[in-house]
Parts: sequence; C-alpha cells; structure tokens
Amino acid sequence: MIKEQSIVYVIDDDPSVRRGFERLLRSAGLTVETYSSVDDFFKGSRNDENACILMDVRLSGATGFDLQQGLAERGKQIPVIVVSASDDALLRERARELGAVSFFRKPIDDQALLDAIWWAISGAKEGSLKR
Repeated sequence: MIKEQSIVYVIDDDPSVRRGFERLLRSAGLTVETYSSVDDFFKGSRNDENACILMDVRLSGATGFDLQQGLAERGKQIPVIVVSASDDALLRERARELGAVSFFRKPIDDQALLDAIWWAISGAKEGSLKR
C-alpha cells in the first residue's frame, strides 16, 4: 500500500458527511482535503499523484457527474469513488461510464471504503486502473 503522501479529496455538500469522512480517512493515515462543491474543488491546484476523489453525485450546484466530465476535459486521471444515498442502476452506470472506479451507497462500510481508496490510489500509482 502507498501511504506516503496519499491524499483523498472529499467532495460533499453536507458538512457532517465531510467531517465523518475526514475523521475516518485521517485515522487510516491518509491526508484529506474537503470541498463543499465541484467549483471549490476546481479552484486552485492540487497534487494528482497518490490521490483519489471521494464524492457524492448529488451536490448543490454542479453535480459529481459534472466533476467527472471536468476532470476528463482537463486531462486529469485522478481515480473517482462515487457515493450516493440512491442505489439506482442508471446512476451507477453513468458514474462508471464517466470513469468511476467504485460506487457506494450510503451508509458506507468503513473498511470496504478504505479498501477501495487504497486500491484506487495504488492502481493510479501503478497505472493499472482501467479507464
């Protein structure tokens, strides 16, 4: 596992969800940056190596799908893990079409999420993620 300088960008418009994810991820030794919107995420620069994005699909303003499309337009290869309160087959399929590496329905099993994050970060580092 790649723990050194691994970062997870959490994008969710619910402050309590952001705080919960942040606590969990920090307890696992990950660096975490949180954002309340897609627009906030796209402001400024960030490290794309040893990184992944954990995001909700339904956000106020631009959606998680908008974020995925924005990453593709910018040529960014950051693995995306999608979370949603809805477990809709069309939603899951759209997320995968846009390159999501995992999809979780809230509430999320902590260990399964951490495993998916480490897999995404390791796969991105090794170039083994399929896009």
